[in-house]
Amino acid sequence: MADPKTPEPSRRSERSRQAILTAAVELVGEVGYARLTIEAIAARAGVGKQTIYRWWTSKGAVVLDAFVELSGGSQPASLPDTGDLEADLRTVLRATVKELTDPRFELPSRALTAESQADPALAQQFVEAVLRPQLMAIQERLRAAQRAGQVAKGVDLGVAVELLVGPLFHRWLLRTAPLTKAYADTVAELAVAALRPPSGRR
Repeated sequence: MADPKTPEPSRRSERSRQAILTAAVELVGEVGYARLTIEAIAARAGVGKQTIYRWWTSKGAVVLDAFVELSGGSQPASLPDTGDLEADLRTVLRATVKELTDPRFELPSRALTAESQADPALAQQFVEAVLRPQLMAIQERLRAAQRAGQVAKGVDLGVAVELLVGPLFHRWLLRTAPLTKAYADTVAELAVAALRPPSGRR
């Protein structure tokens, strides 16, 4: 039988991993991504640099995992389907606005967005781990609406998803105006009006 006083390596590793991810999020908020260093993360987490490099290749990869950990479970595997497409889309767009404007999410998300412009591999990881699950969930809800006759046949659903989320990310990224729930509602209303079958448009 193992000595109960001896910590299990797996538990010790998980504690170190969580400490590193927490430190990364805290430091992004305190000093910004540009000034963030692996050394600072290691010091805050109480681990050696080599512990970090054993699991991640760069500070961008650490921040990405920290962001995924922070937002874990916040994105639904599927959207609500109440039969009211506009109401369901308002729900998910409002949730997106809430997340984008939450400082815990906004700071690492902006950092990852900026860093991914110069790091295609990180950009792809960011898309696959963070963005694609939500985009696919919206697309599936639109496909159900299309089958129900609420979305015109022949509509490119991938483009339709961009029609919904693109305005939110544009306003968030460029800070052209406040990103609000009222704005999300307007985007949902206009998008649904554009996607309706011709006979269903007002």
